[in-house]
Amino acid sequence: MEEKFDYTKAMAELEEIARKVDDSATSLDDIGALVARSKELIAACREYLRTVRESIEKQ
Repeated sequence: MEEKFDYTKAMAELEEIARKVDDSATSLDDIGALVARSKELIAACREYLRTVRESIEKQ
């Protein structure tokens, strides 16, 4: 069973990623992984918003 996408949780994770990337203690290797994760989250958020917009327009 596919888990329902949680936009609020994804946005909170993106905010946390931004804080970690801004932290000078975060290593370059970690930043690379964080950027990759942020790209996944952004794509998922865009898809979610596109789906919501389409469902509203159909009403």
